[in-house]
Amino acid sequence: MSKLASQGPVLVKKLLAEAQPKFQTFLKYAKVELIPPSPADIPQIRAGIGKIITGARTGAWKQTPVREAWLNTLVTVEVICWFFVGECIGKRHIVGYKV
Repeated sequence: MSKLASQGPVLVKKLLAEAQPKFQTFLKYAKVELIPPSPADIPQIRAGIGKIITGARTGAWKQTPVREAWLNTLVTVEVICWFFVGECIGKRHIVGYKV
């Protein structure tokens, strides 16, 4: 037991040395990806929505490669699953509301 206790500070120092570069990478991407949209982003958002609507009207979605369609399907399933998980958390019950 004393051997493990004596190695504790060494293990913690090693863990911090390993985690530091990964944490810095996380912070770099978090500053870019996790900020809410600003008013300057609204025209780009509108253009993206317009592009989706135009693609749906013209049938451009039919030209989507299988790989991209599969990824779109997986993202859609993930969003739906998180929606239902959120509903279950909000209801505090799996089946329905307790009356």
